[in-house]
Amino acid sequence: MNGKGIRIEGLRKRYGEGDTAVDALKGVDMQVAPGEVVGLVGPSGSGKSTLLKCLGAVINPTAGRMTLGEEVIYDNGWKVRDLRALRRDKIGFVFQAPYLIPFLDVTDNVALLPMLASIPNGQSRARALELLTALDVQHRARAMPSQLSGGEQQRVAIARGLVNRPPVILADEPTAPLDSERAMAVIRILNDMARKYETAIIVVTHDEKIIPTFKRIYHIRDGVTHEEAGEGRQFE
Repeated sequence: MNGKGIRIEGLRKRYGEGDTAVDALKGVDMQVAPGEVVGLVGPSGSGKSTLLKCLGAVINPTAGRMTLGEEVIYDNGWKVRDLRALRRDKIGFVFQAPYLIPFLDVTDNVALLPMLASIPNGQSRARALELLTALDVQHRARAMPSQLSGGEQQRVAIARGLVNRPPVILADEPTAPLDSERAMAVIRILNDMARKYETAIIVVTHDEKIIPTFKRIYHIRDGVTHEEAGEGRQFE
């Protein structure tokens, strides 16, 4: 990898101890390059949510190694002191629901994260407007979330995930509530943003509509991942 992206090696997660212990992850290996969007699929209970939480530094893995960009962030223990700063600055999140702050306008929803990272307000808002423009919602910059359509809200949420220019974005079922046209629009946007900002994006999904768009897919079952080539079908 050329200084960005994410690499996961032998990642394990065990819940509990002794006879009641459950191995949710049993040695996950993944690699996502800058500018790449990969799919992560698997049945309920396969370990997808646990893997996403480990990658997002929300829960502690049990063993393994994670490299973010050129920095080893986990090697049988966290190698970074401030996990909140890691999540804020290095990992973007896009969820099934936009989770926009209702009392902030669109620009401030996107600019809030860099402001929290001590980037000056003017610079934070300029960065937010750049992304809103790239996502074609700049005309809604002063609108409140309640005034946006569902598709506009999801675009703002994607802008928020990208605003701190993280090496990796974790997208958890981002198209689940959308019809085919809007689902394809979201995936097209994620691919465009990945290329433009050299971001590695992992999309967790059950959505059969979008699975054919991935060039690479990781299947997870019983806590183990298996990589396969996807169709990489062009967007309809």
